Amino acid sequence: MAVSRGLRRLLRIRDLEEEQCRLALESATGSLHRLQHALEATFERGRRGRRLIESSVHSGELPDRLAGLEEIRAAGRHGVALTPRIADAKLDVAALREEFLSKRVERRQAETLIRETEARDAIEAARRNQQNLDDWFGNRMHRKDAEAATKKPTECRWPDGSSSS
Repeated sequence: MAVSRGLRRLLRIRDLEEEQCRLALESATGSLHRLQHALEATFERGRRGRRLIESSVHSGELPDRLAGLEEIRAAGRHGVALTPRIADAKLDVAALREEFLSKRVERRQAETLIRETEARDAIEAARRNQQNLDDWFGNRMHRKDAEAATKKPTECRWPDGSSSS
C-alpha cells in the first residue's frame, strides 16, 4: 500500500502550521526581549537620575537635582507601565510555545505514519522479490530434472573408441 496523497498533503499542512507557529513564537519572544530591555533601560534611567541627584548634592546645583528627581519619577512611570506588558508578553510566549510544540508533535506523527507505511511497502516489495527469485529458481531446478529424466543415457566412450560397457 503506497503512501496516499492525502497523507502527504496532511504532512505538508502540518509542516506549514508548525512553521507559522515557530515564526509567531519567535516574534513574540522578540517582543518580550524588547520589553525586557526597555525595562532594563528604565532601571538605568532611574540610576542615572539618582547619580544626578547625588552629584547635585555635592555641587549644589538645583536644576540637576530637579532633573534627577524627574528622571527617577519618569523611570518609575515607565517601569509601572512596562511590568504588566511584560507579564502579558510572557503569557503569550508560553501559549505560543505550547501551540508550537503541539504542532511539532502533529507533524512528527504524520511523518511517522508515512515512514511506517514506506517501511511496510519496502518489506512487502522485498518479500515479493524473494518469492519471485524462489519461484524462478524452483522452476529452473524442475526444468533440469525434467530434462534429465527425458534424456536417454548415452554410452560412454573412451578415447580409443572402446565403450565402457
